[in-house]
Amino acid sequence: MSRTSPAVSSPPDAPTAEDRSARLAVTVFPLLILAAGILGYVFAPAAKGLAPAVTPLLGIVMFGMGLTLTPRDLALVASRPIPVLIGVVAQFLVMPLLGLGIATLLGLDPVLAAGLILVGCAPGGTASNVISYLARADVALSVAMTTVSTLLAPLLTPLLVLWLAGTYLEVDGVAMAMSILQVVLVPVVAGLVLRLVLPRVIDRVLPALPWVSVAAISLIVAAVVGGSADRVISAGLVVLIAVVLHNGLGYLLGYGLARLARQPERASRTTAIEVGMQNSGLAASLAGTYLEPGAALPAAVFSLWHNISGALLAAWFRRRPESATTAPPTRPAP
Repeated sequence: MSRTSPAVSSPPDAPTAEDRSARLAVTVFPLLILAAGILGYVFAPAAKGLAPAVTPLLGIVMFGMGLTLTPRDLALVASRPIPVLIGVVAQFLVMPLLGLGIATLLGLDPVLAAGLILVGCAPGGTASNVISYLARADVALSVAMTTVSTLLAPLLTPLLVLWLAGTYLEVDGVAMAMSILQVVLVPVVAGLVLRLVLPRVIDRVLPALPWVSVAAISLIVAAVVGGSADRVISAGLVVLIAVVLHNGLGYLLGYGLARLARQPERASRTTAIEVGMQNSGLAASLAGTYLEPGAALPAAVFSLWHNISGALLAAWFRRRPESATTAPPTRPAP
């Protein structure tokens, strides 16, 4: 989901119009994804026919992400490299290994195991930026982490999938890398360039971008569920358990690693959200194209669940006392 343009500072207690809009997007998005999944299952043959459109739809989502980027977002990477580095390293270390560990623990069949691992190897999802805003986390840092992990995805995602999921299914890492370049990197860069060239025009269409992305991802989920409808009943519960564990432990370990690195509370919240929330649309597209249709099922379930859990996590963070936003105490001098 393309993000809105939330303010970088923590929102006040009285919700602004922008705050209410962001809440609406986060609330409606899971409901639309759930509806798309149900329709994809009920009308499986028709939904399966959407499969050729999945890659172009993902390109639309990533182009929308590029349109929301500004030079200030990129400059933050240079001005605050340590927290960005912590988040991105945790993203590509914690989630892939969690995917492998959970697949092994639950004894998932090779197709579902490879799909879960692929979800873990995907970059951060843009919905995390809205969740960071609602959680009173560091939105600018969230944008920087999402951007960097997305730009690194053409290199790191295929390598990690080949390493961790290659024992379950045959993986064409080179073809996967080229696909990510085409449907992720090129649209993001094109959107960024267009924003720089026509800033006033793009500013007028920014409010509509989240809903365009919602529609695109909903269609992707419907196509994925339609293509693996035969597995939904037989494996749906175990996949849901795997996804809940994957997402929840991602939040927990992301937050814990940031605190161990002595990051302030707002940066730690951001890291937790960035690590736990994945670009499940990309994972679904890659799984359906380079693995097997059934391997996309974990990504479809993740797309629904991480938005629900993200909204719940944001509500919990917002209720924490303001004193929790201070930096962790330094060790006293001996």
